[in-house]
Amino acid sequence: MDLPAVLACLDRLAPLAFAESWDNVGLLVEPSPPHTVRTLLLTTDLTEAVLQEALRAKADLVLAYHPPIFRPLARVTAATWKERLVVRALEGRVAVYSPHTALDAAPQGVNAWLAKGLGACTSRPIRPSRAPCHPTEGTHRVELRVRPTQDLHAVVSSLKEASGAPVTCVSARADGEEQAQLSLNCSQEALSRVVAWLAQNSVLYEKTEILALEKPLLLQTGMGRQCTLDEPVSLAAVIERVKTHLKLRHVRLALGTGQTLESQVQDVALCAGSGSSVLQGVQADLYLTGEMSHHDVLDATSRGISVILCEHSNTERGFLSELRDLLCARLENRVQVVLSQCDRDPLSVV
Repeated sequence: MDLPAVLACLDRLAPLAFAESWDNVGLLVEPSPPHTVRTLLLTTDLTEAVLQEALRAKADLVLAYHPPIFRPLARVTAATWKERLVVRALEGRVAVYSPHTALDAAPQGVNAWLAKGLGACTSRPIRPSRAPCHPTEGTHRVELRVRPTQDLHAVVSSLKEASGAPVTCVSARADGEEQAQLSLNCSQEALSRVVAWLAQNSVLYEKTEILALEKPLLLQTGMGRQCTLDEPVSLAAVIERVKTHLKLRHVRLALGTGQTLESQVQDVALCAGSGSSVLQGVQADLYLTGEMSHHDVLDATSRGISVILCEHSNTERGFLSELRDLLCARLENRVQVVLSQCDRDPLSVV
């Protein structure tokens, strides 16, 4: 398959519009087109060892869950390992794509997979995403009434030029006289131009309103998951379920104040990777994540919430097997999808 077709499939699975604003997602390295994808390698982290593995496997595309390019690169040389990744990927004609938080938020994504390890439960996002706004729909609606003495056509033309959007005009009666009610939807960027025009032409209209347009919240898409177990179980039982699901021999545990291993757990808040910002303030019996700061753990336990920490990428890597199956089906087996054998959490218990 050609690269654009594969990228379109990836975006349907985990739309990049749902990624966090601070994230760097999407196609990060692109060989000169046309570029055909026959083999796709999945990894959590793109290290030099994983890239060497991709080159040996003749991979045309690496899907790296964590973006290997996060902060801007001032140069691309052989001086640092991240620069060398870009150089060697381009030399080997290997594209690099990262979905990261878009895949966290997806209904069939990382957090939904992590919740499966708890057993039978219902779950919903802790921070639901909103339906993405199409560029032509705008983020704000501007409404104003044009004074009857003004040249309506000239006002409409000026607003169209300022906003780059169509203007709707309807008749309205105010104070016993006919007026024209104008409305338009515009982007955040265009709004500043429209407001500037309104400020400079206040004599042309009598009343204006600016309304923020918000899409509805999506029930199954968003960051983290708030899970309610069908049947409460002991904390010890949850720990064993998590270890089995993540294939770990050990996890770290902070007991909430007044809690023991036999305390009953029914409500679990979880977030793959680093969960502090998503889990903060959420009411639950238990927090499950990869890592949290020392002080955030103290805050949780002081409120009687126990915390299970599994190390950052241990809460993400196991999803890649499920992702492989999803991609094979969606790509209709036209692309060979393989899992990295070199990818592993950099931390180990010794």
